[in-house]
Amino acid sequence: MNSFPARDAQRRAFLSETDFTDSHLVPMQQDASFRRYFRLDDGEHGWLLMDAPPDTENLTAWLDIRSHLADLGLRTPAVLRSDVPHGFALIEDFGDQTFTRLLDGGEAPDELYAQATNLLTHLHRQPNVFLDALKPYDLDALMTEAILLPDWFLPLIFGKPIAAEDRNRYRQIWEQVFASLPTPAISLVLRDFHVDNLIRLPAATAPHTVGLLDFQDALIGPMAYDLMSLLEDARRNLPPSLAEQMQQRYFQAMPLLEMENFKLWYRILAAQRHCKVAGIFSRLALRDNKPNYLAHIPRVLSLLQMHLDEPLLRPLADWLRAHGIAGDPPEIPADYRSIRRTLNLGGGATD
Repeated sequence: MNSFPARDAQRRAFLSETDFTDSHLVPMQQDASFRRYFRLDDGEHGWLLMDAPPDTENLTAWLDIRSHLADLGLRTPAVLRSDVPHGFALIEDFGDQTFTRLLDGGEAPDELYAQATNLLTHLHRQPNVFLDALKPYDLDALMTEAILLPDWFLPLIFGKPIAAEDRNRYRQIWEQVFASLPTPAISLVLRDFHVDNLIRLPAATAPHTVGLLDFQDALIGPMAYDLMSLLEDARRNLPPSLAEQMQQRYFQAMPLLEMENFKLWYRILAAQRHCKVAGIFSRLALRDNKPNYLAHIPRVLSLLQMHLDEPLLRPLADWLRAHGIAGDPPEIPADYRSIRRTLNLGGGATD
């Protein structure tokens, strides 16, 4: 892991080839990935050290997509130097004004979410948005994500793996759902577009007033995904009126969009994402010993419940109900470590 002394030495070796050899590294709050960021305490705070261990993180993808998004007129961190084989980059420090912090500090959400929505419409209107290196957000990718719910959330709730036949039925339901959908409008999908990954910048004009922080998992897929990701945030409650307002803002900026097609994909992708996120948050606790995200699972299940009246999702609703998920949300176990031991995933505080 990147906390070992050997990784510390690699960081210093990377910095020794820059003007920041003697800079003090101030660790920043870690996210759900294995990436870490360090602010260079050189008196100006102009640069960050990104530590992206090559065995778990794809720095090449981050660099390539960063450049592509910048070419499309979006604001991504400048890169001073990178070392892909060792997983390091010196990147521009955008500061601390993430949309999350601004909202928590009492700023009115309407303007912030309007800026985020405007950024998406700018991106989706670009004729050269497609990047050859990006893979499609296809059935295989969507299924790999959706299956995280039976593979990780159900074991968290019931303390044992799901039966193979139940898992197979869940997969068949999702395959049938996606087979029944019309062809979607497609674009570059950032896939993790929410207020934690957006930051206010002191630019004069949009879209450079918003900085993008997390985009290395981008694919080419259904255009509805990122707007849904923004407005159905796993970590934050949004008033339904605000979500509706932002959807209408998006539609007004995209007059050629087939609205009913978009709305149907929006609902299906919302259900898929909420299944995925419930699985991811469970996996973070069970596999990675990061339990903080468990607190958000009730919100995720509530968001999922909102879409289960969609006719295409009725088989999924029945499956979830049969497994105690639809309707009243199941209780999240307080002692996740005992479940880790039951599943042979360890149980100590640092394993």
